[in-house]
Amino acid sequence: MQQEGTTLESTPPPRPKPTLRTYRPGDFEPSKHFYDRVLNAQLHPLVRNFLHLGNQRIAERYVHLHPEAQRSAIDGLLATVPRTFRWGGADLFLATSERGYRQMVVVETNSCPSGQKSMPLLDESDELAGYRTLLSRAFLPLLEERRRGAIMGELAVLYDKNPMETSGYAAALAELTGEPVHLVPCFAQDDEPRWRFIDGALEIAVEGEWRPVRGAMRYVTERPWTRIPPLAKTLIFNPILACLSGGRNKALAAKAYDLFNADVRESGLRLRTPETIWDVSRAEVPIWVQRMGGVAVVKNPYSNAGQGVYTITSPTELAAFMDTEQRYDRFIVQALIGNLRWSSHGRQGRLYHVGTVPDKRSRIFAADLRFMVGAGPSGFFPVAMYARRARKPLEAELGEGASSWSMLGTNLSVRRDDGGWETETDRLLLMDSRDFNKLGLGVDDLIEGYVQTVMAVSAIDRMATQLQTSKGVFRRRLFQSLNPDAALVDEVVR
Repeated sequence: MQQEGTTLESTPPPRPKPTLRTYRPGDFEPSKHFYDRVLNAQLHPLVRNFLHLGNQRIAERYVHLHPEAQRSAIDGLLATVPRTFRWGGADLFLATSERGYRQMVVVETNSCPSGQKSMPLLDESDELAGYRTLLSRAFLPLLEERRRGAIMGELAVLYDKNPMETSGYAAALAELTGEPVHLVPCFAQDDEPRWRFIDGALEIAVEGEWRPVRGAMRYVTERPWTRIPPLAKTLIFNPILACLSGGRNKALAAKAYDLFNADVRESGLRLRTPETIWDVSRAEVPIWVQRMGGVAVVKNPYSNAGQGVYTITSPTELAAFMDTEQRYDRFIVQALIGNLRWSSHGRQGRLYHVGTVPDKRSRIFAADLRFMVGAGPSGFFPVAMYARRARKPLEAELGEGASSWSMLGTNLSVRRDDGGWETETDRLLLMDSRDFNKLGLGVDDLIEGYVQTVMAVSAIDRMATQLQTSKGVFRRRLFQSLNPDAALVDEVVR
């Protein structure tokens, strides 16, 4: 069934068209870049302790819990400096098997993820918080690397949603560099775009003139390859290639995960994901759903913000999916993690949600954990975390006509009738002293989530490396071979 809540009950009045805005040092105001709840929240002590562990102690604990893993392999993984994908976030489910084996499972990985506005401050004296962490440890070192012989110009943040967080990056970057930073709307349907690429170099229109940009953070998430080239001469953080290689492409991500696991098998590491069938045509979907016991998740591989995801638990929900209009020719079919009696029969058996701690009404909700990481000269580091719960509690049995999406869908983004976005913040669970206890997580779960996220980002970065030449040219033919979806290939900017 298509997701519930993709439109609001009442159509809001048209909103003003976003315009370019310039931030200067001193413009960062926490109230504009964090949710109100976050400003008044205290970071949970367990989360605080985890963030202070550092990679060496995390590795030590990980190999203690996973004796099959080689210490050199986990040290090398956490110290990796990705070539392309240096800012990512994974959505994870804490699941358990029928035998009670708990595990963190990567559901998907996002390039340029959200998370800053939802993270309580680690250091209350530092109002830039995670914005500073990511920029100073990942973006600015990369900008310094590219300084010699690179394009001269200004700094910018490109965005197509999440103005609270993207403006936070622009204001924080201005504070850290001491120079103006331009926040540039970059929507697919712009009639008069204030951005353009000339021979691979980004320019933006400021005060009536086109100005070159030497470095830009990118929070353009909805089919970004339709307006930004896979690789550019201007430093783009992250490059669109990271999205095509798996950061916004679930089909290629599944292949990247599979190749990664093959590469690291001898070292005892393993990236855990639900069983996934890729490159599935619409006509084949019912066959693969039946193969998983009539219960599965069907995904448009290139959607974001929880759109284009269909949980199938009944013939009615399958028929509803088959009746929808689709932009693309290929889908992925994934094992569904639901409740014990209605999860998919995958090759690994059944996995089902551990869920939240029962509330006062004894209700358990499905929830995910978003883990944002960055990578710089010293390797990976955690940046931010938050959790989201579904709208309705998990039921032991699905009644006739029940909506499985309402019990499983955790994404907070809701598409408005005017094409914009709203966020259902009432389902947001912070890493604070109040909400974190609802998740039933311990420090070992956070370590597991961090390592799984790093593996997922590393897998996609390896795929991105394969999709570019040593001179940094996009290998379009190889991409088309790995991702045989003509509708997608035709969209990628040349």
